[in-house]
Amino acid sequence: MTEHQNPADPALKQELVGLFQYIQRVRQEIAAIHKPVDDEHHFNKMGDQLDAIVKATEQATNTIMATIEKNEALLEKLKKSLGDKGDTSLVDEITTNNMDIIQACSFQDITGQRVTKVARSITYVEDRVNALIEAWGKAELEKVDVAPEQEKTEDEKLLNGPQLEGEGGLNQAEIDALFD
Repeated sequence: MTEHQNPADPALKQELVGLFQYIQRVRQEIAAIHKPVDDEHHFNKMGDQLDAIVKATEQATNTIMATIEKNEALLEKLKKSLGDKGDTSLVDEITTNNMDIIQACSFQDITGQRVTKVARSITYVEDRVNALIEAWGKAELEKVDVAPEQEKTEDEKLLNGPQLEGEGGLNQAEIDALFD
């Protein structure tokens, strides 16, 4: 501010009000990350969800490949027991199809790598946000009211899955009991 500028200058007041409003909005945004309205939007759980995707994809791929290997052993036995060349060519065709399935399962490795990169990025952002929360003060952020961005539908309110391993939810036996 220059010597001749009046501290009550309307432009200066407007800038200060604008800056104050911006800081208040940043504070509300940080509070929304710190204490989300529901677990679905909880920032800290995103990495866990991505890790669960990688794990489930890996397990499914391993199951597919193990089953194909078992089927291949059975096809070899079947091929030896068949005498007709036409029949063995069908077994060979099935074996070729199985190899195509095994090659297609390589998606899991690439998917896992990409999801892991995203999880690392989220963790990086999470660390920066947590540093902002610490700098601002958790007690101050607890005072900020956080409203949901959008009201959930009745159906959305019923959805709470899939659950991460060890976080409760119904196990398969409990689900089966619901249908008995």
